[in-house]
Amino acid sequence: MKFFITVIAIVLLSYVCGSYFPWWMIAVVGFVIALLIPQRAAAAFWSGFVAVFLLWLVLALRINAANDGILAGRIGLLLGIEKSPVLLAVITGLIGGLVTGLAALSACYLRQPKARLIK
Repeated sequence: MKFFITVIAIVLLSYVCGSYFPWWMIAVVGFVIALLIPQRAAAAFWSGFVAVFLLWLVLALRINAANDGILAGRIGLLLGIEKSPVLLAVITGLIGGLVTGLAALSACYLRQPKARLIK
């Protein structure tokens, strides 16, 4: 249950912060949520990863649909993936998911007592 609550909280706060602040606020959101809702390391990483992966995947596909794939086609040519908006959206989601997952994992390790980390 904590996993889904964490995912929903990260999605909502990342969406709101993404509207007003730079993109890297997703890392701050993942870090703060992982500090507030304690979980095991793997659950913390995957909750951050899944939340922003899905959020950025949906946002990238929505932006692609809004401009008829023009932007995705041009960026796809730059990246060497040709005109594949779905692959570009997946790559975008992976990058966001990794950033937030690692931030949440960092917060999880910060919460653990130092003696437990040394063993």
